Amino acid sequence: MDRLSQELSFFQQSLALRANRQEVLSANIANADTPNYKARDFDFASAMQNAMDTRMRLPDTSLALTSARHIPAQAASQAGPTDLLYRQPYQASLDGNTVDMNAERVQFADNALHYQSSMSVMNQQVKDMLRAVSE
Repeated sequence: MDRLSQELSFFQQSLALRANRQEVLSANIANADTPNYKARDFDFASAMQNAMDTRMRLPDTSLALTSARHIPAQAASQAGPTDLLYRQPYQASLDGNTVDMNAERVQFADNALHYQSSMSVMNQQVKDMLRAVSE
């Protein structure tokens, strides 16, 4: 089971970061007409590197039971939240909004495409593992 976890942990982290980035980009698009809204984003490559860096990972935690009626629990540490950066506008707007809809749409579509391709690769890996187990 640990081997399966290790094989799929990269995709788990990648999909979680892609979903998080999709939310950030969606918020930018939704606030395109909001005065003084500053577009946000994060560097996916550095966020993925931080998520997969085992040197920065805290040890897993398990809780001590002090009563037989307590529910046993264990928590594996996840990568911390990504640092959101402000996007530099190509052209300043009069109302202080830094959302460039063309750039946001391109980033949104690119992120969605990467999310779908990661899902496809992960699905194929799971199918290959199931095929290997069944033979």
